[in-house]
Amino acid sequence: MKVLLSLLLLVSVSYGAEFKVGVVNIQKVITSIKEGKDVMETLKKSFKTKEKEVKAEEAKIKELQTKYQKQSSLLSDDAKRKKESEIRAKIADLQKKTMGFQKDIQKQEAELKKPILEKLKPIIDKVSEDENVSMTFEISSSPVVYAKEQVDITSKVIKAYDSKHK
Repeated sequence: MKVLLSLLLLVSVSYGAEFKVGVVNIQKVITSIKEGKDVMETLKKSFKTKEKEVKAEEAKIKELQTKYQKQSSLLSDDAKRKKESEIRAKIADLQKKTMGFQKDIQKQEAELKKPILEKLKPIIDKVSEDENVSMTFEISSSPVVYAKEQVDITSKVIKAYDSKHK
């Protein structure tokens, strides 16, 4: 990437062409456009549903732990081991379930954002062209540390997207 940027800079300098670097914050675009807000709301609902399940399981485990602590002095060593094993198994199951929920939400997020990202690409291209930008970077994934002339096109991309996809 650095080599490509260096070569482009060399070519533009040698021909006296202006070289502007554009940056866009795609996450900000997605959270600002109506379609993106709808996606975030859907994800929030999914998360809350799954969070309720996790909290209910956590409450059951805490109840088991409390019961065990109260009864442990009365239990035999074998009964203690069984209860401890049961509690550990429930904790492990909850951890596995939580990881599964995280994967599900990430998958759902990718699926919901994909159509937006597909529609966003030509808009970013057009705004970059209109702004006479030589290259455009997504700011969070490859931040430009320095550019003589850098243009943030995020707000223009949001406006262009909203006007094209009402």
